[in-house]
Amino acid sequence: MRTIGAQQAQCEQAIGMSASGRSIYQPKLSVNAIVLIGLLVMIWLAGGAARADAMGQTVVRAAAWVAVIIAALFGTRPSISKVSPAFWILSAALVLVLIQLIPLPAAVWQAMPGRAELAGAADVIGNNDTWRPIAIVPGAAVNAAASLVVPFAILLLVSGLNEHEAAWLPAIVLTMIAAAAVLGLLQFSGAGFDNPFINDSPGQVSGNLANRNHFALLLAMGCAVVPVWAFPVGRRAGWRIPIAGGLVLLFVLIILASGSRAGLLLGVLAIAMALLWVRNALQRERRRLPRWVFPAIVAGSVLTIVLFVLLSIGADRAISVDRLFQMDAGGDLRTRNMSTVLRMIAIYFPAGSGYGGFDPIFRIHEPWSMLKATYFNHAHNDFLEVVLDGGACALVLLLGALLWWAWASIRAWRGGTDVAKLGSAMLALVLVAALFDYAARTPMMMAMIAIAASWLGTSRARIARTPLPAAKGQL
Repeated sequence: MRTIGAQQAQCEQAIGMSASGRSIYQPKLSVNAIVLIGLLVMIWLAGGAARADAMGQTVVRAAAWVAVIIAALFGTRPSISKVSPAFWILSAALVLVLIQLIPLPAAVWQAMPGRAELAGAADVIGNNDTWRPIAIVPGAAVNAAASLVVPFAILLLVSGLNEHEAAWLPAIVLTMIAAAAVLGLLQFSGAGFDNPFINDSPGQVSGNLANRNHFALLLAMGCAVVPVWAFPVGRRAGWRIPIAGGLVLLFVLIILASGSRAGLLLGVLAIAMALLWVRNALQRERRRLPRWVFPAIVAGSVLTIVLFVLLSIGADRAISVDRLFQMDAGGDLRTRNMSTVLRMIAIYFPAGSGYGGFDPIFRIHEPWSMLKATYFNHAHNDFLEVVLDGGACALVLLLGALLWWAWASIRAWRGGTDVAKLGSAMLALVLVAALFDYAARTPMMMAMIAIAASWLGTSRARIARTPLPAAKGQL
């Protein structure tokens, strides 16, 4: 009798019991969950810039270090297996950056491709025997290594969450994206907002990020997160369905208002993947729903979005569409500089020019015809810039990461969990955006990528453990 009474007391303590005997769920957050939420809030506030001199970099990195220290002292011991192989890919990237900072004898670094001009300058000033690292701009490589504390902190905190806390993570991510969308809506309405932590442009609809393309990518991710949140496994959607429809519509309209041409493509891809989720979710409830429900929902959703898009265009509010038709590929700065970037890769391969140093190194090779008052801060193609920075080793790591994403995505879409599919979709959007931008270099997007990669590593559904005894007839 004592054993039965003790078990009943544990069960009541686990789920909570009211005076009337009605069960009340009383969630208790772990230290890891609390610290993770706090870090994500700081990233939302200050993690929207990619520039090294933005004030937000100091704030976000300091918050990441504090989060890691608190979790190490008071939190749950991290389980790296929960976030593997994302953790090992990130670790390999950090090792490559640190290797580029190792000083080398003059005879070694001067023999590397692309160092002839530096060797000549060293001869002129009499420092031809100075040891130098592979990175031509060592300070930029140090900044690149320091920036990785953000995704490392996210992975470590996520690996320490229990299954109930991890189930809330899509809702937390969606809340962050929705808050950014509301801020973008206020900017579109003309409300002034000057974020001191990022180098945003006044009058631009970019939410809490410095770049409207990065903002559009975040909103596209939101379109992918919505159906996973709206149709939770094991529960009916209910009131979440109308909210989900409103959020998708809000995200689409703000993408149009942001002026991001790339955002149009990302938004379409995200909505296409979202429709696949809706179909799968409705198939789980097909016994309770007529067959015509799914076609009706799809048709209604598409017609509603198209209607609002047409209204936005008619009201001259769809800046992204306007910029799409005004685009001149021949005069576009990114297109004109692509040949120079490719030539730089050939010059510095296979050693690479050093992580984070694109801007000063590009100025060495910039043609006279391209000189202007503004500067070309990135290659606007992260695949090419990664190869330029890290050379052959970075190329191998990049190909390995892409192969893992492809293999894990196939496994996820063939029968993995919904969050695994969501991780695959979010990373797919980042990969598409990387073809013409550098969104992955912002702390905000680093956090999203780390979370998505941890989700993609979850290929099989996990059964949540409960202290409740098994029902009669169950094992």
